Amino acid sequence: MSKFRTKKDKGTPPISTASLPDIVFMLLFFFMVSTTMRQQDLKIRVHVPAASEIQKLEKKSLVSYIYVGSPLQQYQKIFGTEPRIQLNDAFATTNDIRDYITSEREARDEKEVPYMTTSLKVDEYTKMGVVTDIKQALRKCNALKINYSTRMLSSE
Repeated sequence: MSKFRTKKDKGTPPISTASLPDIVFMLLFFFMVSTTMRQQDLKIRVHVPAASEIQKLEKKSLVSYIYVGSPLQQYQKIFGTEPRIQLNDAFATTNDIRDYITSEREARDEKEVPYMTTSLKVDEYTKMGVVTDIKQALRKCNALKINYSTRMLSSE
């Protein structure tokens, strides 16, 4: 008889899960940093018109958005089907634009105010009279940098 026994093959050792919490937190942190949250909850339907000559905005942090379009189905009983203006998360009128631009300017650093742009996201079936009223209100509060949001024209 031998004093030493031969080891039988017990299979592969179990995988160590000691570093698993580190990996999970690293992934969680990555997605928290890289994901952007939607700024506004749209209450209107906006299908922007197509254009062929477009440019991207350089600093989106300096852009204030004004949405114009017909209300979604759940809001049509209250607000009707005519195109409405949406500022942040609420329906507004052209009289509210001055307060909106003022609050957007106050939220920015004083050096950034001259570089602020107002972007109009207007549904393609909205009449131009609403857009003209918005532009007049923006002119009154000296917000003269205006951008029209569009989508790329598909080459079919």
